[in-house]
Amino acid sequence: MHRVFLGLGSNLGDREKAISLALDKIEKVLGSIQKTSSTIETAAWGKTNLPDYLNLVVEIKTSLWPLELIDSILKLEEKLGRIRTQKWDSRLIDIDILYFNDLHFKMSKLEIPHPFIAERDFVLKPLAEISPDFVHPVNQKSNRELLMSLSQK
Repeated sequence: MHRVFLGLGSNLGDREKAISLALDKIEKVLGSIQKTSSTIETAAWGKTNLPDYLNLVVEIKTSLWPLELIDSILKLEEKLGRIRTQKWDSRLIDIDILYFNDLHFKMSKLEIPHPFIAERDFVLKPLAEISPDFVHPVNQKSNRELLMSLSQK
């Protein structure tokens, strides 16, 4: 089984319901949820003139390999009502693979670890809450250290 951290976010419609439905589907389709962070509300990132997001992170155990997992996530987002228009646009649900074990790789459809982890407090705060000592496989800093570095900027 693989240890995976997923970031979830929603800034359209009933955000709480969208996240709740996503968590239910993750448990049924992707793998068993091991830990769930608190939900935080944050301003949009990338395009800042959008509604605020609700964000959280879950740790799951899954038998899926990365490309199987991303394909399953994309199908799940679509079933939950996500419509892809523009990068960083508002969305009913967004599910990102943050870490997959301690793997590091980059392909056209997937980069692991997620390339913006170290720049996003809405990812680092929940990650540091549920797994403060997990070490980023590229920069070799823990989630706690990454969050502290970001807060000092």
